[in-house]
Amino acid sequence: MIKKGPIPLFAHGLIEYAAGAFLVVAPFVLSFDSGAATAVSIAVGVLIIAVAATTDGPTSLVNQLPQAAHIALDYMLVALLIAMPFLAGFSDETAPTALFIGLGVAHLLITIGTRFRGPAEASAVSEAGAGPPERS
Repeated sequence: MIKKGPIPLFAHGLIEYAAGAFLVVAPFVLSFDSGAATAVSIAVGVLIIAVAATTDGPTSLVNQLPQAAHIALDYMLVALLIAMPFLAGFSDETAPTALFIGLGVAHLLITIGTRFRGPAEASAVSEAGAGPPERS
């Protein structure tokens, strides 16, 4: 098993779709002044939706990306979200800076707290058509 947390994998997927959509519309709702903040927000939002849609899981549209790769991408995304205001030069603008840092911290907590399935458990679930295998 990769790890167990209180957040179901299904909820993690839904949260990622919502966060991605929010990042796409945030520049317009929050009136970002910086063009860089707008571009980065839309690009990262689309990236999050694409990763959620292609990861092997219950909310996936195409099961192409293994969960282990998704977890690694989640941690890279956290670092990207937190660092982006400083790397892209919009740290002087409060709204996008707070949004990116806040979403980065929230995504870290959600990733740490998600109950991901390991390869053995995922195959047992698909073969049995039920929950995770019982432990003796």
